[in-house]
Amino acid sequence: MNDKPISLTSPPEGYADWLADLKARIHSAQQRATLAVNRELVLLYWQIGRDILLRQAEQGWGAKVIERLAHDLRAAFPDMKGFSPRNLKYMRAFAEAWPEADFVQQAAAQLPWFHLCTLLDKLKTREERDWYLAKVVQHNWSRNILVMQIETHLLERSGRAVTNFEASLPKPQSDLARESVKDPYRFDFLSLTEEAQEREIENALVKHVTEFLLELGAGFAFVGRQVLLDVGGDEFFIDLLFYHLKLRCYVVIELKGGKFKPEHLGQLGFYLTAVDRQFKSEHDNPSIGLLLCKSKNKVVAEYALGDKTQPMGIAEYKLLESLPEELQTTLPSIEQIERELGSSDTSMEDNSQ
Repeated sequence: MNDKPISLTSPPEGYADWLADLKARIHSAQQRATLAVNRELVLLYWQIGRDILLRQAEQGWGAKVIERLAHDLRAAFPDMKGFSPRNLKYMRAFAEAWPEADFVQQAAAQLPWFHLCTLLDKLKTREERDWYLAKVVQHNWSRNILVMQIETHLLERSGRAVTNFEASLPKPQSDLARESVKDPYRFDFLSLTEEAQEREIENALVKHVTEFLLELGAGFAFVGRQVLLDVGGDEFFIDLLFYHLKLRCYVVIELKGGKFKPEHLGQLGFYLTAVDRQFKSEHDNPSIGLLLCKSKNKVVAEYALGDKTQPMGIAEYKLLESLPEELQTTLPSIEQIERELGSSDTSMEDNSQ
């Protein structure tokens, strides 16, 4: 045999690319295996839940049968988790919420079990559950992100901004653009109160750009802040500039610290014209403008957009409400909290001895 010993410090030519390809294939196989296991588990749980429903309905079995079933299944499968009375009740609720086997196999089985439990816990109607389920599948949200989106009422806010997209954009781009904007936007993560000024909010949004992109929604890519536009030798600055990967266009976002005024759209329209002439390529769609203000009169906003040919939207943003003075005085200081935590740690150590 003429095999040469391979040095661990100097791999042969092409080895690094081959290793990277193998890692990607192994990772992909692991993901497919995990998804397959999850799918079978979810389908099993749905079948168990359906059986419980049928027997309770047809044979009059009471709620106590779940306790008995949990005991017997755990005795039969001591190494298998998931057969607690609580989880069996989730299985029953799962089958009740989505009684169609085809839907469960094609849609619901794509989600991890605890995502489905979250949908059952936090939402009451089939319409709401189906909407968030589809979003999880589309955007691959973690369970924590799903909870956050539900608690901030994403469904109620999606597509609610006042826009002229239907008149200024062709279908289906107009529909996608409308669904890509919200009203109001929630900026609670900035920890700023309603007294914050425009530049302060802008600085905080850039500092927390990951959370900001999550609030904007899928497809937005951050380009820059205070983006310079040189127009005839005069300088202008866009508050925030994004590119939307699905809409294939630039999105100009302007922040206003007060109530919406019709003249704000003149400035936004000017920026859109400049971006289209200076940034937009032949492959890009016309740029879209989004004006974010603290408040707006919806009728005034609709009138202001009435004669605009450039695609624009107007939405509100919400910051933290100011705390009442009487509540502020009752809140513990940082020093008090640290002292309490320190005493709690000492107490836990004493109890563990």
